[in-house]
Amino acid sequence: MNKKYLGVVLMVVGVAAVIWGYNIYDSASSELTRAITGDSPAEAWVGMVGGAICFAIGFLRVK
Repeated sequence: MNKKYLGVVLMVVGVAAVIWGYNIYDSASSELTRAITGDSPAEAWVGMVGGAICFAIGFLRVK
């Protein structure tokens, strides 16, 4: 039973991290940096990829 609660928490945290990462990626300063240098901020990728991994682990725990 505790694994299911942990899985739900991981899924919620994962979705929040993906949203946070996308907000960083889509921010005005990030767009300006991408236009000038072509680089994306590392925090955005960490948030999006880490959130997706966290969500997947949570989904497997609930299943």
